[in-house]
Amino acid sequence: MEPVTIAVPKKHEAHMTHPIRVLVLGTGQMGSGIARLLLRKPRLELAGMFARRAARAGRDAGPLIGLGRDIGVKVSNDLARAIRDSAAQVAIQATCSRVDAAFDEIAPLLRGGVNVISIAEEMAWPAAAAPELAARLDALALEHGVSVVGTGINPGFVLDLLPIVLSAACAEVRAVRAERINDLAPYGPTVLQSQGVGLSPARFEAGLRDGSVVGHFGFPQSIHMVAAALGWEIERIEEHREPIVSEVARSTPFVEVEPGQVAGCRHTAVAWSGGRPVITLVHPQQIQPAAEGMATGDRIHIEGTPEIHLAGSPEIPGGIATPALAVNMVPRILNAPPGLHAMTDLPPATALPGRPAND
Repeated sequence: MEPVTIAVPKKHEAHMTHPIRVLVLGTGQMGSGIARLLLRKPRLELAGMFARRAARAGRDAGPLIGLGRDIGVKVSNDLARAIRDSAAQVAIQATCSRVDAAFDEIAPLLRGGVNVISIAEEMAWPAAAAPELAARLDALALEHGVSVVGTGINPGFVLDLLPIVLSAACAEVRAVRAERINDLAPYGPTVLQSQGVGLSPARFEAGLRDGSVVGHFGFPQSIHMVAAALGWEIERIEEHREPIVSEVARSTPFVEVEPGQVAGCRHTAVAWSGGRPVITLVHPQQIQPAAEGMATGDRIHIEGTPEIHLAGSPEIPGGIATPALAVNMVPRILNAPPGLHAMTDLPPATALPGRPAND
């Protein structure tokens, strides 16, 4: 029998010989990390940067992203102009966490024919937070022949995609438990504030009530991704948040925590199906957990046939891994079918060849 060759259609072929042009939205901790990584990838080109802060418009991106030199890429706070001037094929959005905040930036990108990778946590499974906006994004992407996906270390990898991949070795799965103990020290003030870092316990509780303290963004997204992959219908999700009160002084470049103040948030979520808990996610986030002898790490337990236990310590560092996931997904989203996708819809990303960080 003669071998059969299957042609895989590509939305874009130019990137086979020319670098893929990428526009980065956001000049904070994550956006800067993404831009620096793009500069080390010969197959990719940092074609432009967008900042919400007007004071950054017109400045060279190099010093803003932590480089000691200009790189010839000017920052814009006019998104329409950034889309036009960059001629980007892919945009990576690193400006927010919620779908409703992300939508107003993603929609014009899709209308401009730009594929989008978002690290907004709710974009990992946007229908869990905003089904109408998710449907509109899908329709826009289909109309303009482009694709959009949400990714990141969590959600997008550790507490959802990784358990899903591991479940392939199971004849059956009865329940999934995943835990991530991480260090918030690499993150900027927006993330630290959302975890209540630096507050008193009383102010933390008040923050839970007024919405200024949210804990982890993304548990519903991770739960729905896992449930969809395993064919479970989720009946309800129960979430609990409590302060991690420090017994020692801790600090980052953005916050000082004294003994008795909050160093982070212990956030858990339990999803029920068929009258029983089937997905349990645990995520205590804090700055410098090692200050009190706690090791960071990622743990996954699949209750099934066979039982699967996977654990690693220290944690997969989100400050490095989230930019890496976003950048490594660029070729995948460029060649994805048009529409709104989850990470489970696309081939897994792999690390792209690159230059050392000190080049």
